[in-house]
Amino acid sequence: MNCCRTSPNPSWVFPTVNLCCIGFFSMMKPSEPFVVPYLAGPDKNISLSMITNEIFPIWTYSYLVLLLPVFILTDYVRYKPVIILQGISLIITWLLLVFGQGVKAMQVLEFFYGMVSATEVAYYAYIYSVVSPEHYQKVSSYCRSITLVAYTAASVLAQLLVSLASLSYFYLNVISLVSVSVAFLLSLFLPMPKKSMFFHAKPGKEVRKPPNKNAASDAPYKVNTAGGGEKPTSEIATISGNLDGGPSSSPMPQNVALSVFVQWFQDLKECYSSKRLFYWSLWWAFSTAGFNQVLNYVQILWDYKAPSQSSTIYNGAVEAIATFGGALAACTAGCVKVNWDLLGELALALFSAADAGSLLLMHYTTNIWVCYAGFVIFKSSYMLLITIAAFQIAVNLSVERYALVFGINTFIALAIQTGMTVAVVGKQGLGLPVSIQWKWSEGKYLQRNGVERLRLKKEKKVFNLWELFFCYCWNFPNEKHLHNLLSQMRKGKM
Repeated sequence: MNCCRTSPNPSWVFPTVNLCCIGFFSMMKPSEPFVVPYLAGPDKNISLSMITNEIFPIWTYSYLVLLLPVFILTDYVRYKPVIILQGISLIITWLLLVFGQGVKAMQVLEFFYGMVSATEVAYYAYIYSVVSPEHYQKVSSYCRSITLVAYTAASVLAQLLVSLASLSYFYLNVISLVSVSVAFLLSLFLPMPKKSMFFHAKPGKEVRKPPNKNAASDAPYKVNTAGGGEKPTSEIATISGNLDGGPSSSPMPQNVALSVFVQWFQDLKECYSSKRLFYWSLWWAFSTAGFNQVLNYVQILWDYKAPSQSSTIYNGAVEAIATFGGALAACTAGCVKVNWDLLGELALALFSAADAGSLLLMHYTTNIWVCYAGFVIFKSSYMLLITIAAFQIAVNLSVERYALVFGINTFIALAIQTGMTVAVVGKQGLGLPVSIQWKWSEGKYLQRNGVERLRLKKEKKVFNLWELFFCYCWNFPNEKHLHNLLSQMRKGKM
């Protein structure tokens, strides 16, 4: 059987159902909420300091290194081979979790898990190449919702098996291995797309760009359509044409790959020339970096507060509640009719402060239940904010530009997270214990909130000591330095 055979005009139902099943089984991993207790327990017997400083950082490094090459490869090979690669990487990851021993084996495991994270783009992009545009919103919501349902179900199942059946963490990993193996087998039956967004796109309709360079302005551009009307560019492709066919707007170089890279550079330049899109993207990158860092090490903090070897832990229940709360918050942001153009930045300031407060609570409390509650608040607030930010970034972008901008934003977020990991967690950096790392993360969330508020006030030429405090004092608690900053602000130099 040729697993990469092109299917002639498949219905949108079969690939959507198949992809949703793949998403369900790839996320149905009940062992994930208990990874740290499993590694630190008798099965692997690895110390928390080694998990923190030597094992977990490998995921961040590998994800960063692999993201851009995989992003390009995904479109070039038309998605399906990369989804299959993700399935293979998941199987290798859980085989190492079940049978591997020692720090080196766990570091290899983290590399392949970084591959899993980098290849996720294929799962979400595949559907756009096999269904017609009128089904995009529907099937996209199905594919995203099923992963949240699967992760929540896996967390609940894990907690029930651990608390009621006293099942060993080892068997949770066996269940996860079986689940990801099913996802891999299902991926073999996906129809092979005939096109992709960039390298295999059909020529598109002519796009009339404005004379200025601010291509990602607050208002969508208009283009002439065959019927003589006008259509916003947010509804058509702007990179290498669109997926439905039509004459190309300008001559492209003979080398297809070179033409795509040139077009990417031009589109990114135009998109980020919009200050509004640039600021939202910057916030998105910093916020995602902080969220990933917290998510990567939160189980270690929980084990620090309540050691899993001597305490009853409820990681699965907390992960399920936090995921459900995050999904509810994201749904609220999408369903409630609010003018985010007007209130979006205010929401950023308020909920970023809530995020920072929840991290402060998690750091200073000695009660594991309060720590759990702080995480639920943190994840729910983040999901609400990231949904608002995604709306604001994507509102005037075509599908292709949306994919490109968020790919670059994700890369920037990973670069920021890698810098944080090298400086604070890794052996080559400070190698701080988990409690001090958490306080540093709190400072970064407070600083990010302060930077955003300070930028907004600065544009109005109004300054407030509260913003200055959160922006600078956390990392520079020096009275002379603070005095110099205030003097510079009074003189209009900041």
